[in-house]
Amino acid sequence: MNASKDRPLRDRVAVVTGGCGGIGQAICERLRKEGAEVYAADLVRQTHPDVKYLEHDVTCEQSAIDLMQHMQSHHDRIDILVNAAGIEIEKTIEETTLDEWNRIFAINVTGTFLTSKYALALMRKTGGSIINFGSYDGFIADPRLSAYCATKGAVHALTRAMACDHGPEKIRVNAICPGFIDTPMLKGFFGEGSDSERYYEAAREVHPIRRYGTPEDVANLVFWLAGDEAGYATGQLWVLDGGLTAQVQQMRL
Repeated sequence: MNASKDRPLRDRVAVVTGGCGGIGQAICERLRKEGAEVYAADLVRQTHPDVKYLEHDVTCEQSAIDLMQHMQSHHDRIDILVNAAGIEIEKTIEETTLDEWNRIFAINVTGTFLTSKYALALMRKTGGSIINFGSYDGFIADPRLSAYCATKGAVHALTRAMACDHGPEKIRVNAICPGFIDTPMLKGFFGEGSDSERYYEAAREVHPIRRYGTPEDVANLVFWLAGDEAGYATGQLWVLDGGLTAQVQQMRL
């Protein structure tokens, strides 16, 4: 693989699950800009013209097998795997149905497991970087996100275990743990109605840097973890929350 200063990911092959979502698209575009050949693996097609699209259901084992067979036939390796697919359920544990519980675990946890499981044979050929998506909600909790918090805690533990198992194969595994990232999902979290904008502004003001994160902020960290400069970084949970969890502070409305 021939990296260069201008395009440090040149000749790398990257797969991004959830690559057509707001954060996923930003990741795909950044990796492509830095020289990688990028595949957005998702159920919905909505990508940058320079990013290839592959239909992929992260909850389906056969879909993971088919995805990796495609990558094997076209490249015979994967250098970067980003497990960015995920959903959120805004309910207490009492309000959450078993079907909802199983669905969020199937996407957020089992999806990370299946895609990684079948990518490993291709990644160990040259080594590489797996980047999972946890959350600051895997360390602390927001109200009415019980199942979501549980899935992110599971991803954190899985990330560490994968790093231990596959480090000897020169496969690094890390997790990015975002805080409030300004996406449609965030706006949905604050709901609708006359108070939603007030909550949105108030939550932003408790961040030490007084802004929400952007998909591009997340993509910047993905880029670093994917590249050679992060060659000694593995088994870590990288919190990206604008300093929110560094403080004890109450929202003032």
